[in-house]
Amino acid sequence: MTTHTQHAEQLSTTTLLRFATAGSVDDGKSTLVGRLLHDSKSVLTDQLEAVEHASRSRGQEAPDLALLTDGLRAEREQGITIDVAYRYFATPRRRFILADTPGHVQYTRNMVTGASTAELAVVLVDARNGVVEQTRRHAAVAALLRVPHVVLAVNKMDLVDYAEPVFAAIAEEFTAYAASLGVQEITAIPISALAGDNVVEPSAHMDWYGGPTVLEHLETVPVSHDLTACHARFPVQYVIRPQTAEHPDYRGYAGQIAAGAFRVGEAVTVLPSGRTSTIAGIDALGESVDIAWAPQSVTLRLADDIDISRGDLIAPADDAPAVTQDVEATVCHVADRPLGVGQRVLLKHTTRTVKAIVKDIPSRLTLDDLSQHPAPGQLVANDIGRVVLRTAEPLALDAYADSRRTGSFLLIDPADGTTLTAGMAGASFATAVEPEAAADDAEWDF
Repeated sequence: MTTHTQHAEQLSTTTLLRFATAGSVDDGKSTLVGRLLHDSKSVLTDQLEAVEHASRSRGQEAPDLALLTDGLRAEREQGITIDVAYRYFATPRRRFILADTPGHVQYTRNMVTGASTAELAVVLVDARNGVVEQTRRHAAVAALLRVPHVVLAVNKMDLVDYAEPVFAAIAEEFTAYAASLGVQEITAIPISALAGDNVVEPSAHMDWYGGPTVLEHLETVPVSHDLTACHARFPVQYVIRPQTAEHPDYRGYAGQIAAGAFRVGEAVTVLPSGRTSTIAGIDALGESVDIAWAPQSVTLRLADDIDISRGDLIAPADDAPAVTQDVEATVCHVADRPLGVGQRVLLKHTTRTVKAIVKDIPSRLTLDDLSQHPAPGQLVANDIGRVVLRTAEPLALDAYADSRRTGSFLLIDPADGTTLTAGMAGASFATAVEPEAAADDAEWDF
């Protein structure tokens, strides 16, 4: 029998996959998640008993596995998913963090939240309905957020007699659409979440399908969140100066490495000032180390005394991002109040927050056909569009295509701290061409 210690050691050596699920209303997304949790033995006995009791009280003979994920009372009563639900589970091969996102159009912003850190997105489609507008919307959001892997789960195959031509037609249409958006890898799997076909166990009803089950794919897909291969970036969170008898001259810069790796002796640039130095030491967990990498939290010590504070970015001298006050980005507006041209906002990028103004909103994306609606004037909740911003102070901003960590930002209402908009710097889709920079406005007052 596996001991608790052995199990803990086993988990520590397995990789972690963050993935998000998305699908139109009633596509069976919560049932799929429930089936994954149930069939991978990730559900506690009392949870399962509660679900069985709730299902019986609703007149259902079999347990409604969707109830394992729909935790809010309103979700259970209406039979829909409203908020992003995070679930943690593990198999002997891998650990998982699952973001279960809502299907309704008005909750597009919730999918942006759930998929923003995901390495894989599972997009559900009802085999009877095929690719619908909401399917295209979810594919577009996954493409915008540069999610490396997309799984098309064609659900409810039991309701179309497990017919291969139905699956093949849906898979072909979705793959062509997602590929046109620049999605790099698409895997299509025919399933029945309700019956359990191809979710955890292979289906006896679809011998024409020779690919992996959903869980097999989740367990074996290459996890590409090796942040050490990215451009090295270190946003400073805190300056440590103990000024004690033991450490009279200690000056360290604490934070979490956002991407890449740093080594003692490496030449670095501090942004936005542009001052250069070399790394004299790296302290991690109270010990000096020669190298540190993302996502470790460490303290860097530099050879020179430079004026550095929270919000500054330390990067390799030969690979530092450009510093700019003009930001062009694709954004998803998440607040109920609109975002308009001329609006003053706070822009939060890593540990740095600066004042900014919305100079222009060149276009709003129509997700059903990916057309650009020019000059909408404002963005309302769940809108995805292009914005041009001018910041009061320079920012060291990467393109989102190069770094999801240091290419993303938030726009915040300076009056009450409400998050207004989630932004991704640079081009929209992988296949998109960056529009020409907006002309400077002579009336700009920063």
